Amino acid sequence: MSFAGGPGLLVMVQLLKVQNFNVSEDGFGAGEGQSFERPFGHADPGTMFAWAGATASWPNRTDPGGTRGLDDYLTRDFANNIGAEIMGRNKFSPHRGPWADQDWLGWWGDEPPFHTPVFVLTHHPRPSFTLSDTTFHFVDADPASVLEMARGAAGGKDVRLGGGATTIREFLDADLVDTLHVAVSPFTLGSGSRLWDSPDELRDRFHCDVVPSPSGVTHHLFWRR
Repeated sequence: MSFAGGPGLLVMVQLLKVQNFNVSEDGFGAGEGQSFERPFGHADPGTMFAWAGATASWPNRTDPGGTRGLDDYLTRDFANNIGAEIMGRNKFSPHRGPWADQDWLGWWGDEPPFHTPVFVLTHHPRPSFTLSDTTFHFVDADPASVLEMARGAAGGKDVRLGGGATTIREFLDADLVDTLHVAVSPFTLGSGSRLWDSPDELRDRFHCDVVPSPSGVTHHLFWRR
């Protein structure tokens, strides 16, 4: 969230933010062959997200300790001022085409980690449902229309664009993204769902800071020009 306006006038602006999105060195956010057993295809999520999982603020941590510093700050900041999330269908489910089984309620069990309304982009809408404090809505609409829905549900807070890579590219191509944090992990995938050929292709529209971390990932922080 930011504020804009002339002297004496402040207008609240709800940002669309990409946060903690992970890609390989060759720009892929997931591998090929997604399945129930392998949500990220041939990519190993343990390798992709090792930097976040090692932090003190990793939400699934069961033992004390963990790293501090930039990795920890970015992990902790993931939910800061977020009022809604937008995701692609492949982040929600490995299924394709019409919903043959509406008993599928996502990868996350009875308590999803979002704690906000979630808008799932799909060409095959289905009824909304709620698990704990997260309500999933299934919408067949263009990026601008989905963003309008999400902002209306966000209670004045910002909206997170959760991925995958194809969904983020759709919103980038529609010039709707305000900030991005992309963590580049030191391995290659060779194929899959690609976010970019090079981060430099976004520099015509975004400022960018590139910050290496002792964990081995390189954080790319983008904000609109």
